[in-house]
Amino acid sequence: MSMKNYWLVKTEPDEWSWKQQLKSGDQGAEWNGVRNFQAANNLRNMKIGDKCFFYHTGKVKSIVGIAEVKKEAFLDKTDKTKKFVSVIIKALYPLKREINLAEIKKNKHFQDFSLVKQSRLSVMKVDLKYWKKLCKMGKV
Repeated sequence: MSMKNYWLVKTEPDEWSWKQQLKSGDQGAEWNGVRNFQAANNLRNMKIGDKCFFYHTGKVKSIVGIAEVKKEAFLDKTDKTKKFVSVIIKALYPLKREINLAEIKKNKHFQDFSLVKQSRLSVMKVDLKYWKKLCKMGKV
């Protein structure tokens, strides 16, 4: 049995929002445009069935929903260099309560959480202990 991994993917709601992700339905949507090598490596490590927190950056800075990886890494067609990959994710459900970054930063349990330590990274791994705690905070 393979271990599930957990991730957090960030998007500007003006560019791609949770509403749009929900509208993409069961087939999901391509998560493309990632141009950071560390974030791209995280995309490459995603497996079908892995869960992702869907995070709105910009003015919002909140975890708003949970999505799932539908298709593993493939060449990002928007990348002319052919170095970067996309995955397909589908929306599962919104958090009953959005969790904003300020709240996470204030909580001492999250001192070592990537979202606090590497706030610029657009795709990050989430340890199970953080995943469970954030799900509880988000009332899911």
